[in-house]
Amino acid sequence: MQIVFDSQSYYIADYPMLDGIEVIDKRSGLSTFLRDETAQRFRREFIELAQSNAGTDQLDDLIDHYGALMTQRTVYH
Repeated sequence: MQIVFDSQSYYIADYPMLDGIEVIDKRSGLSTFLRDETAQRFRREFIELAQSNAGTDQLDDLIDHYGALMTQRTVYH
């Protein structure tokens, strides 16, 4: 697991061995685990935006587009 992004709104962890990305919305307490093609697309979009020197707000906006997929309650342990 690699922590990719940690803002006031979102937390993103990459699981390369599983070809997955975990996205947690800190505001709502909801999360999703993206796999395979969806995870690859998310990585590609996130990297392109980050390399363009986008700020946290622009990265948060990108993640907002995946909001409909965040249906799992986040459990902290």
